Amino acid sequence: MRARLPTLLRRWTVYTALLPLAATVLLAYIGTVGWSVWISLTSSRTLPTGAFVGLAQYVRLFDTERWIISLHNVAIFGVLFILACLVLGFLLAVFIDQQVMGEGVLRTVFLYPYAMSFVATGLAWQWIMNPELGLQATLRGFGWEAFTFDWIVSQDKVIYAVVIAAVWQASGLVMALLLAGLRGIDESLWKAARIDGIPRWRYYVSIVLPMLWPAFVTAIVLLAVAVVKVYDVVVAMTQGGPGTASEVPAKFIMDNLFTRANIGLASAASTVMLLTVLALAAPYLYARSRAAARREAAR
Repeated sequence: MRARLPTLLRRWTVYTALLPLAATVLLAYIGTVGWSVWISLTSSRTLPTGAFVGLAQYVRLFDTERWIISLHNVAIFGVLFILACLVLGFLLAVFIDQQVMGEGVLRTVFLYPYAMSFVATGLAWQWIMNPELGLQATLRGFGWEAFTFDWIVSQDKVIYAVVIAAVWQASGLVMALLLAGLRGIDESLWKAARIDGIPRWRYYVSIVLPMLWPAFVTAIVLLAVAVVKVYDVVVAMTQGGPGTASEVPAKFIMDNLFTRANIGLASAASTVMLLTVLALAAPYLYARSRAAARREAAR
């Protein structure tokens, strides 16, 4: 009995130390999420009310043209952003994996933009793409009068301008993830492929890419979550304009929450985005748990 007392004491000491974290999770995370979902089911506007209206806010949300435009924009942004980051990040990782001179400097240069805030990125690219001050004005000053790069003020092209800025910032993260995966591949595989006369491109397509699948999945999940919550770069670059051409869901939520005093509609929109994030993360978490279970069973 006495021998068990120190073990029980240590166990309860651990549980006691975890209590603040558990309280934070229950109150600050789960509690606030539950409160937001409840508000989305009420007629709340400037202040929360208990007037239950069911799914009326969600019906109103999907009848709002600005919300539909924001979903359309974030879909375009998400597809182009994720694909461009994966392709560019993979190419940069392959380039650095060739044991190039100054590898440490190159890794830092490519990864540095990710250390910047999206606000700084948006402001920098706003200046670069400004037709009166940036790249267009500079090249025309050198005599290329026909050069035009006014995407940031074009309703049809502004979302692509936002994609360029976001890809510039996030592709370094993908590079770091894939480079770590490349460094984990046995070099003897490349030596064997070279002896068999397999071209380098075929080696990467048939051998390297399948082995990098876990790193690609991690990168896709991180990028997808960034797509869902994209806000800072849009506000810094375009304020959602011209008009609503670069409106995104996060900006729609913030505007209705703080500017339009409609917290019920904002809560409904945030709940939709939460469900989107869960839908993106759930398959990945399930696959990881299944893989871990298989590894434990193999042992």
